[in-house]
Amino acid sequence: MYRALIRPLLFLLSPETVHGLVKGLLKIFFFIPGIPFIIKYLYSTDKPEPYNIFGLNFPNRVGLAAGFDKNAEFYKELAVFGFGFVEIGTVTPKPQPGNPIPRSFRLPKDKALVNRMGFNNLGVGEAVKRLKNRDSNFIIGGNIGKNTLTPNSEAVNDYEICFNALYDYVDYFVVNVSCPNISDLRELQDQDMLLGILGRLMEIRALKTQKKPVLLKISPDLNFKQIDETLEIVKSIKIDGIVASNTTISRENLLTSKEFVDKIGKGGLSGLPIRDRSTEIIKYIREKAGKDLLIIGVGGIMSVDDANEKIAAGADLIQIYTGFIYEGPGFVKKLVKKVG
Repeated sequence: MYRALIRPLLFLLSPETVHGLVKGLLKIFFFIPGIPFIIKYLYSTDKPEPYNIFGLNFPNRVGLAAGFDKNAEFYKELAVFGFGFVEIGTVTPKPQPGNPIPRSFRLPKDKALVNRMGFNNLGVGEAVKRLKNRDSNFIIGGNIGKNTLTPNSEAVNDYEICFNALYDYVDYFVVNVSCPNISDLRELQDQDMLLGILGRLMEIRALKTQKKPVLLKISPDLNFKQIDETLEIVKSIKIDGIVASNTTISRENLLTSKEFVDKIGKGGLSGLPIRDRSTEIIKYIREKAGKDLLIIGVGGIMSVDDANEKIAAGADLIQIYTGFIYEGPGFVKKLVKKVG
């Protein structure tokens, strides 16, 4: 019903308008007695045994990627749809509006999205307020970044602020230095800058009683030499894992007309077009890093086969975002039931 009836209606509106509409409807419906139970009955299907990964018990391997619940506003509602975990953010120290609207676009022929949101969020303080009353049994990741106006030379301070603020309220961290929608952000993937940021966060973690996992989210646009350099840092600092991968600046091999794509302009491309590159990177990292490095596979998961390819390539967990938008809430249950 979603693809035949609901999606065509939603796709008449802009992606950002739909996101706001869905967020509002979720809040309204979940105030109605019985609705959460009905939704959980229809959509949730956890595995008999949880997956224990880096000391956390995941009810299933399917998570929601960062970007959908930027401000930790409706992770409780999303949990009822059957996700094994939700990653909030990207959050920054200070609130920021992000880039000018319009900044999110669909490419239906390619089952893809282009966005240049620009880390629009209410700031880490607001996220913390909403996470203080969270259900500790549901796993939440915190995706952290820097404010747009913070120069790269001071970026480590922004990551440190977010890390400290969220530490008691999320189960794992993802350091986002690879989003293409923040000016010069991807320069932070350079060895020296990355070493400085990750090194500082691991120093802070070493002082904590509970050692929460720290992962790095990388770009699909890195070449293999750059990935090797990144893995050297990961190994030397001993962070826990990699999220592969973020959105891409590439526009190769799209079915959508070049004129339409050029009119959209800059932004990160997600969805089916990055599926194969993301899987290729996962396989490469697993072969290089061995079995002990945690890998969360994300990028172009639009079917059960896509998800299983990520697992077969070496991903421990998977995340969806664009696939959730194109395939609907029933997609989560389908993945949970059939992903290896």
